[in-house]
Amino acid sequence: MNKKIGEFISWAKENGWDITEKSGSPLNLDSSIITRYKEIPKEYLDFLSVVDKCVTPDEKTWFICEDEFNNSSDGAFKWNEVELLSLEAAMDDSNWKSEITTWWHSYLPIVMSVDGGYSFYAIDLTNDKGAIVHGCEPEFEEVEKAANTLEEFLALIMSNSIRFQ
Repeated sequence: MNKKIGEFISWAKENGWDITEKSGSPLNLDSSIITRYKEIPKEYLDFLSVVDKCVTPDEKTWFICEDEFNNSSDGAFKWNEVELLSLEAAMDDSNWKSEITTWWHSYLPIVMSVDGGYSFYAIDLTNDKGAIVHGCEPEFEEVEKAANTLEEFLALIMSNSIRFQ
């Protein structure tokens, strides 16, 4: 296991997060995810290979893990909930819907939050490969860079530079 991921798991447990490690079963992402996101960074695949569930103590923010990607989670939100919200806002505007879908092909959501409104963190798969970006409502597709890598993102969470309740 990646050292930073191991440190994060320990930190999350110590800080009251609901985090469950995978029980040895290999990562098996739905083919629709693999087809849509052809170049998922290895460090995120490593994270998904060892973390089954990762939820903040207030249950308002969580990492999107294998069950969510495979639509087998009992959670109320889909892994691509913010994309679906954007598409709903676009209503019958097919050009806008196309722009939204194209944008999301380049950003893999990894954290979802409903704390103070909808927001997310995603991995940039095209422009700044591997960087973590943050977006929030109402303009989900207007994002700001939060970290250069997943490891840096986890370190920022552990140092409380990125705060989740």
